[in-house]
Amino acid sequence: MFRTFAIGGLAALTLATAGLAQTPPTVKSIEVDVELDAIGNPAAAAYWTTVADDLENAIVARITDQISDDGVDIRIDLEEVSLSGGMTEKLGLAETRLVGDVVMNHETDGARYGRYELTVDINSATPMIPADVDVTTIPADSRVYYDSMIATFADGVVERLK
Repeated sequence: MFRTFAIGGLAALTLATAGLAQTPPTVKSIEVDVELDAIGNPAAAAYWTTVADDLENAIVARITDQISDDGVDIRIDLEEVSLSGGMTEKLGLAETRLVGDVVMNHETDGARYGRYELTVDINSATPMIPADVDVTTIPADSRVYYDSMIATFADGVVERLK
């Protein structure tokens, strides 16, 4: 009797675990746009020149196994792209940031719709900076900060996929 109960219990546990395993959400397309008036100053314009392409590529790199014709369409409108000087960053004012509206839409499944604003600044991107980099010595407009902010924004989008 114990053997029958144990086998039945194991089968039930296996079925329950299989039910918990979820297929990752799929993505059909990604489009990133930057509003021209979103660029805060000439220094920011030079710094963020390729931000739309870089952000799109960073997201695609994270979801290569989730691309499908039946996935969501992701549209990102970057509303604010700003760059501050090194002194304001050292004071913790975090003026360098990306702010964007993210919309996920699915042609047939309304439950996969989502809309939110995502903000990434130097402070939230710092964990993405390689451990061997001394953040107290690099300027706010360095490639290290740029790459970490793109990575943090891309991670934020991928984490919220439906």
